[in-house]
Formats: sequence, structure tokens, C-alpha cells
Amino acid sequence: MTKTFIHPSANVSNDTNIGDGSKIWINVQIREHTEIGSDCIISKDVYIDHSVKIGNRCKVQNSVSIYNGVTLEDDVFVGPNVAFTNDKIPRAFNSNWTTTPTVVKRGASIGANATIVCGITIGQYAMVAAGSVVTKSVPDNALVVGNPARFISYICKCGNRLDKNHICKVCGEVSQITTTRHSK
Repeated sequence: MTKTFIHPSANVSNDTNIGDGSKIWINVQIREHTEIGSDCIISKDVYIDHSVKIGNRCKVQNSVSIYNGVTLEDDVFVGPNVAFTNDKIPRAFNSNWTTTPTVVKRGASIGANATIVCGITIGQYAMVAAGSVVTKSVPDNALVVGNPARFISYICKCGNRLDKNHICKVCGEVSQITTTRHSK
């Protein structure tokens, strides 16, 4: 069992559950009722809102904002300055707004400066390219890029593009792609 590390400058609610071996770095704020799994890295200047759920072995890079309603499953990578939203119709004067949930599935990666609009699911081992604005759900093993993010190709668990037979030329793994066809 590896001890959890929380930097002295971090502001972590006493009503938070952080797993063994996780590291919480400089100027992180973690609010109440949040669950963070084991062996996670929460980097400098990250904000994690109340009731967020983060799985095991996740890496959340500098200056990420993760708001209430977001769930990161195990082995998720979130690049620097990624922003998650949680309100479909944001208005400063709307006191009746509701949280719209977002799920990032096991092994997915989100590149630096991406914006994830609430109410979607990012599939297992999917990859969101840096700077993308994701407005629709992303299938398992899909690579999406741009604003708005669009499907480019399917990728392997290792992150490399699959050939037409869904075989990775880098690691040789054959991926089972079960999602609907996407246009390029």
C-alpha cells in the first residue's frame, strides 16, 4: 500500500475520499463528496467540484476544471487546461439549472485545451485531440479532432490508428469495433 500525498498548498475537503497512492499537487482544490481512486495524479492548479468521481490510475494535468456531474472511469488521461462543462443552458440569473452528467470511459485520453460539453460520453480508449470542442458522444476507440470535434479514425488501446481490418500496426492487437460507421 502506497501512501497518499497531498501538497500543503492543496485545499482538500475533509469530506473527500482519496485512494492509496494518489498524489494531489500544488494549489489543487477538491470539494466535498468527491471520490478519487488509487494511484491518481492530480497536477498543479486543478479544480475538482463537489461530488465528482475519478477512478483509479487517472492523470489529470495542470489547470483542469472538472465540475459536478463528471465521472472519469479508470485509467483516464486529461491534458492541461481541459475544461468540462455541466450546464446545457448557462445563464448567470438561472437559479433552477440542473447538472447534466458527462462520463469519460476507461482508458480514454483528452488532449490539452479541449472543451468537453456536458451530456456526452467519451468511449473506452477514445482519444480527443488537443484543442477540440466535443459536443457529441465519442464512440469507443475513436479519434476525434477539431471544433466541433469530428471522427477521424479508430485507434488501438495503445493509441495508434487501426487499419481497415481493425489491426494496430504498432502493437499488433486486433480491436473489436462494435460502434456505428462514421464518415470522415
